Amino acid sequence: MAGTENEVNRSARSGRFVKESTTERDPRHTTTEQVGSDGEQEVHRSASTGRFVTETTAELHPSTTETQHV
Repeated sequence: MAGTENEVNRSARSGRFVKESTTERDPRHTTTEQVGSDGEQEVHRSASTGRFVTETTAELHPSTTETQHV
């Protein structure tokens, strides 16, 4: 799979995959990720809920958030 990149859309609330049309309708509550890349993009998630959080939230609550490289 090296060298192939795909975009996937996820709900920022649940972390579940969603359709591109959902992302277009509700951009505040969805995120688009590149998968199959070289792991340069960082995303932050709440350890308790699995929801995406901002970098600021991750910095303020390091014990309850996790950072992933996708």
